[in-house]
Amino acid sequence: MDLVEISPKADPPVCKIIDYKKFLYQQKKKQKEIKAKAVKVVVKEIRFGPNTDEHDYNFKLKHAEKFLNEGAKVKAYVFFKGRSILFKDKGEILLLKFAQDLEELGKVEQLPKLEGKRMTMFITPKKK
Repeated sequence: MDLVEISPKADPPVCKIIDYKKFLYQQKKKQKEIKAKAVKVVVKEIRFGPNTDEHDYNFKLKHAEKFLNEGAKVKAYVFFKGRSILFKDKGEILLLKFAQDLEELGKVEQLPKLEGKRMTMFITPKKK
């Protein structure tokens, strides 16, 4: 048996006489349980090109709707290859249209932002 300090910040500090190894085991078990109950955020990515056609856009939009209904975040990005970086405005318009089409299912967490050759935007699902 050991003298274990349970809460040192209490006005008179609380101590108990218990088996220290058992106490550590129970604390570890509680931490594991808390970690298991934590919500895991899943991020699904959808890639566009600056000249994405209407059919391809609709196909990817349906996938994004499915992801948001499942509760996952959606990271939509436009990838600029080579000289296509000249069409930054097309990419931004595409992402804003994407956000507008998903307005009833999710809200925009981060507006389109250019990072290197990628313009990214995050959409989170709305709470039910």
